[in-house]
Order: sequence, then C-alpha cells, then structure tokens
Amino acid sequence: MNKNIILAALLCFFSYTSLTTAQDETLKKPVIVCSTTQIADFARQVAGDRCEVKSILAPGADPHTYMPTPQDAKTVLSADLALENGLNLEGKNWMAVLAKDAGKPLITCTNGIKPLEIEASGEKLADPHAWFSPVNAAVYVNNILKAVIELDPQGKPQYEARAKLFLQQLRVLHSWLKEQVNKIMPERRILVTSHDAFNYFCREYKFNANHNFLSLAPVGWSTGGEVGAGMTPERHKEVVNSIRNYKTRAVFVETSVNPKLLREIAREAGVRIGGRLYSDSMGEKDTAGETYIGMMRENMIVIIKGLE
Repeated sequence: MNKNIILAALLCFFSYTSLTTAQDETLKKPVIVCSTTQIADFARQVAGDRCEVKSILAPGADPHTYMPTPQDAKTVLSADLALENGLNLEGKNWMAVLAKDAGKPLITCTNGIKPLEIEASGEKLADPHAWFSPVNAAVYVNNILKAVIELDPQGKPQYEARAKLFLQQLRVLHSWLKEQVNKIMPERRILVTSHDAFNYFCREYKFNANHNFLSLAPVGWSTGGEVGAGMTPERHKEVVNSIRNYKTRAVFVETSVNPKLLREIAREAGVRIGGRLYSDSMGEKDTAGETYIGMMRENMIVIIKGLE
C-alpha cells in the first residue's frame, strides 16, 4: 500500500511539473531588442506587456559613437526580434552586425521614409535623424507593428489597438508642435545645436529659413569618426557668422553630445546657452523626456523659452 501511495504521489508530481513547464512556455513573452531609446519607446507603445522590450542604448548615449559590448551580444542572442533605425545612425552599422552574428531577424524602422539629403565630406548622404518629425515617427510605428504581428500573430488585435491610439497621439503631438512654434516670431526661429540632428525638425516646423530650413550646427550629422563627423575651420566660421548675422538669441546643447564645443562657439559669438535638448537619445527614467512624446514636448518648450 505504501508503494502505491508513493507511486501516486510521483505521478502527481510529474504531471504538475509537466503542466507548469507547459504553462511557463505559453506565458513566455517574445523579446524585442532595439538599438535606440526612441525605437524602444515606439515598440513598447505597440507591444504593451505582451512582449519584453529592451534597448541597447541607455538614455543619454550617442548611437554614432557607441561601441557594442559582449553583454549587448548576449542581449541580442536572447531576443526574438531586433529593431534598428538604419540610415547609418548606428555608427558602423553596429546593430545590424549584432543581429547578423546572432542570427536574428532585423527590422529597419526607417524603411518607407524619404530621407532628407545632407552633404558631408563632398558626398550626399541620407540624414538618419528621421524621428524628429512625428509624421516620420508614424512610419517607424507602422513598421514595428507589422514586425510584431509577424512575430506574434495571436496578439494582432491588441497590437493594432495600441498602435491606433499611439498614432492618434502622434497626430496630436504634430498639431501641438505647429501651434507652439507660432509663439516664436519667424525671424527668431533660428535653431543652433551641437550637431546636425534637427534637420527634420527644422524643415517640419520652419526653423532656419535662411539656411534652407535645415539645422545649423558646428558638427555634421554624426558626432563620431565615421563619414560626416567633425568640425572644419570653415564650418566653425560659418556657424559663428550665422549666429551673428541672424541675431540669434541663444544656442542649444544636446543631452547626448559633449557641450564643450558649442559653449565655446556661444562665447565667441556672444550669445547664451538657451537650454539642453534631447537629440539622439531620450531622457532618464522619471524625467520629462523619458518618452518620445515627452522629449518632443520638452524640446519645444525649451526652444520657445530660449528664443524669447
């Protein structure tokens, strides 16, 4: 009889263990790893709690100069899907290399966007900072939505519902930004930043009319050592003269770029620092700029105050 009781207990134990394991497999969330904080925010808006979303870059990090670590390789290896910005934002295509080495599917979130062209080192390149227009951000979201549905078809209704709401929020953000920029007189809409990250923003909201509605900055689209980086004496002189000629009231440093260079230019041109803008990365947790909508909102508020 004791043997029968023990056998029954063992059968119950193994049945429970098998059921628990099956339940754990069912409850396991797909893992999405993103190159930047902005893309991670877009992915979380679409995925909700149904997926685990991770970002390679930390708040304040610079994607142009970032060097992946062995831990990053492990993170991508454990993921089901990888997302990148593309257009050479990730210096030396580090996200594409990580995904390829790990054998993971990679989605380029800027697919479908018509990029602005910028000239650097005698050649024309696509500007990678496309998210600075909420209209382009919607393209990122739709690309992510499609990829997540392919990853987890059963979650399609939830993903579509979340994406629909977030796309509405992006449209409201776009309208609000256009409304807010009207508080700045057209002749005062001169935006000078640390590097050429704000071309899409300037074009969308009509800053720098005398510069073809493009960014004014001492450094090109990249802050690193790849094509487009660096400051020449000619570019330095151009920025200083533009600040003086346009009677710019302030210049703005960026949260992901060392402010030293722009502070020197501000002193030389005789203008003040108007504030810090979120550029290639969003803000830390529990700050006003920890989400995409938050960073865009705070940037506009800082710009308006700085150019008063």
